[in-house]
Amino acid sequence: MRVVIRVGGSVVASPVNTQLISEYVELLKQLEKLKHEVVLVVGGGTLARDFIQYAKNLGLNEPAQDTVAISVSRLIAQLFVLKLDKTGTGTVPTSLDDVTAELEKGKIIVMGGLKPGMTTDAVAALVAEEIKADLLVKATDQDGVYTSDPRRHKDAKKIDRLSFDDLTRLFEQNKHKAGIHQIIDPEAVKILRRSRTKTVVVYGFKPENVLRAVKGEKTGTIVS
Repeated sequence: MRVVIRVGGSVVASPVNTQLISEYVELLKQLEKLKHEVVLVVGGGTLARDFIQYAKNLGLNEPAQDTVAISVSRLIAQLFVLKLDKTGTGTVPTSLDDVTAELEKGKIIVMGGLKPGMTTDAVAALVAEEIKADLLVKATDQDGVYTSDPRRHKDAKKIDRLSFDDLTRLFEQNKHKAGIHQIIDPEAVKILRRSRTKTVVVYGFKPENVLRAVKGEKTGTIVS
């Protein structure tokens, strides 16, 4: 199975959690042994948002703010790549062409952002579309998709299954801006609606939830 895993920066990089990164690396190796082809896309978390603010303080425009955030996400990705050692690609891909080339070599791929105007959520959705992935797993700081933000609304209810069209109606923000933070960002939703890639949103602080999603076990929220 071809699997794209999106690990939120809120999970492994807010602050940088080396123990959790190590656990995810072991999970990636386990998935490879199970004969899955894997691409992991990681975000920059609060560190990326800090650098976005630094760019704002310097009077830099939004594309420039995105550029520094992309650099942070690639730095986090590099930690994964180095920890993977020979089972990884050795470098962090910076284009879709890089991803397809490395996938053919049978290596585990870990990457960050690609270009300004596109979050790592959107990158994961785009990669999934490009390689015709069977599954996209989003590992986040929530245990699924809710009717509203559970951190702000006590009456929010978790949704076990929903359609791609439902995603657009659920979310408050419907366009990209640097540092956007919601369960699945608007651009990613647009790509997923187009590609119809089955997606599962899981609680990322327990990497075993990703394995459960790949195995088809009940966990998180299924979007299909």
